[in-house]
Amino acid sequence: MTERSPGTAAGAQSAFSASLDYVTVTIGEQMFGLPIERVNDVFIASRFTPVPRAPRDIVGLLNLRGRVVTAICLRRRLGLEPIVDCTPDGRCELVSVGVEEAGEPYALIVDAVGEVMRLDRSTLEPAPVNLDRSWAALASGVHRLDGRLLVILNVDSVLNIAIPIAA
Repeated sequence: MTERSPGTAAGAQSAFSASLDYVTVTIGEQMFGLPIERVNDVFIASRFTPVPRAPRDIVGLLNLRGRVVTAICLRRRLGLEPIVDCTPDGRCELVSVGVEEAGEPYALIVDAVGEVMRLDRSTLEPAPVNLDRSWAALASGVHRLDGRLLVILNVDSVLNIAIPIAA
């Protein structure tokens, strides 16, 4: 029987399971992380069909490669005002992150998409008690980064429009 060194596949697997990967997005000055396993793609959404009487967080519907996708404004979802609204005919160009829940596609509208970050699982902390309650309802934790806080979003909570967020 031979003992495996950290340089073997088992060592690499152990190191991989000790880390968490996030796609970072920016809303205003704040950086958020979306678990990479929940992100399907990143794209520019340019035409939306408004949905009458839809919750304020829903920008509308869009066609992405033949699929009808519900677009959710992450700014509004976090209780912030959107910077850019679409024209009455649904035209605009917004950065979007594609996610899926129960087989249904969604587009999260963000200000910008950053990099993919791999962070050590041990640095994930619970959301601070002083984090805005609207944000805390959607967060699964935080990572402290050189003078910045990376708020990790719980995609299930973000997509659950029934969770009320104060405006």
